[in-house]
Amino acid sequence: MPTLEAPEERLRKFKYRGKDASVRRQQRMVVSLELRKAKKDEQALKRRNITDLSPNPSSEKLAKAVSLTLDEIVSRVNGTDPHLCFQATQAARKMLSQERNPALKLIVEAGLVPRLVEFLKSSLYPSLQFEAAWALTNIASGPSELTQAVVEGGAVQPLIELLSSPDVAVCEQAVWALGNIAGDSPELRDIVISSNAVPHLLALVSSTVSIPFLRNITWTLSNLCRYKNPYPCAKVVKQMLPVLFYLLQHHDTEILSDTCWALSYLTDGCNERIGQVVGTGVLPRLVELMKSSELSILTPSLRTVGNIVTGTDQQTQVAIDAGMLSVLPQLLSHPRSSIQKEAAWALSNVAAGPCQQIQQLITHGMLPPLVALLKNGEFKVQKEAVWTVANFTTGGTVDQLIQLVQSGVLEPLVNLLSVQDPKMVLIILDVISCILQAAEKLFKKEKLCLLLEELGGIDKIEALQLHENRQIGQTALNIIESHFFEVNDFAVERGAHISWWADQQ
Repeated sequence: MPTLEAPEERLRKFKYRGKDASVRRQQRMVVSLELRKAKKDEQALKRRNITDLSPNPSSEKLAKAVSLTLDEIVSRVNGTDPHLCFQATQAARKMLSQERNPALKLIVEAGLVPRLVEFLKSSLYPSLQFEAAWALTNIASGPSELTQAVVEGGAVQPLIELLSSPDVAVCEQAVWALGNIAGDSPELRDIVISSNAVPHLLALVSSTVSIPFLRNITWTLSNLCRYKNPYPCAKVVKQMLPVLFYLLQHHDTEILSDTCWALSYLTDGCNERIGQVVGTGVLPRLVELMKSSELSILTPSLRTVGNIVTGTDQQTQVAIDAGMLSVLPQLLSHPRSSIQKEAAWALSNVAAGPCQQIQQLITHGMLPPLVALLKNGEFKVQKEAVWTVANFTTGGTVDQLIQLVQSGVLEPLVNLLSVQDPKMVLIILDVISCILQAAEKLFKKEKLCLLLEELGGIDKIEALQLHENRQIGQTALNIIESHFFEVNDFAVERGAHISWWADQQ
């Protein structure tokens, strides 16, 4: 067996035979973390309410066409007349709700936040509470320093108290404001959580609440699940999971999307966190949602299942039993490359499991679409497909490697040896070495070498000996010396190169 030199980072990513289960689990997490690092989050952290009309009828009744300057707003807000306070607060809210260049910073610098927070407590004037909550919502939708100003102004506790308001519009606006605060950072998220917001939010979820309101509640709950440095506390997650399971049964696209995002955040971590979610029984529904034609549902449901299969073999098996492998082939052929990439990443984590799970991968027809991606996918998708093959070859049996070669995997791998990505080239060289070792065990290495020669693989590997990356050069040299030094002496007919694979069936 050749000794392949590899960089330390690369060694961490492969599930080599002989490693114990705990080490293999850790390696799967390392791969997962790297893949998540550069991924753009597709769910909004914060949202500004720019609706022209107020959903609060009483607020609209009180409203008159009043145009106020910022100085007039400041003067009236600091007065004692409730009607003038309402007019000024509404004027401020309208400034904050402009679609372009809203005056978020100006309002904060004018010192209005503490007074707006005071208005949240004006239970005798729900219209004033509503306008103040709306204004604070929009300020909190801005940069972190403005969200921080809302929190430092003392808004969190009064907003939580408004979750019990009899005025639905006031209650809903408070939910929105808290969602913007929680979405800003793990620190502000934890301030909302430690202020006991979660039980009040969960109490609002029912079959009678309107869909627009339920959308806001779900989005705020998803922001409370965000971030992992640190994660939200396990106690609060345990409180939220039954409600998230309930919301996952809803029919509304936005509610389903945000619920799936919440679950994706909760599963993006250690096995214990994944176990909390898996234990609720959500996987069959998540797999069902992976079939959705709505990208806003498909993306987070696929990511959640992909996160789950970075966990233990047992957690991965629950996902397999829920039917994920029946859905993945069509996602590997999805018109959007982002979905292909996510599906290939999920598949690579299944391939990092034991040979029994690799066999299920084969049985569910994963190899043809995988080879198609290696041949025709965008480069970012091809990289994920290469990881899948790498995990397959390091964890599969000799018989499974036979099926891999029969699927036509060598041709696209050889073609990819020309890419300008040293890490990817190193991985492919290791895959080829692994397959050659399997052929050697069957005393059929010569015929595999001829197949590689006909595909141009030997020429490419020989050329890689001179690669500017020393590790690539040394790895290519090791392969040539170990497997090809007698290539010209092979006394076999060309065209017989594939027969040995068929003979093994």
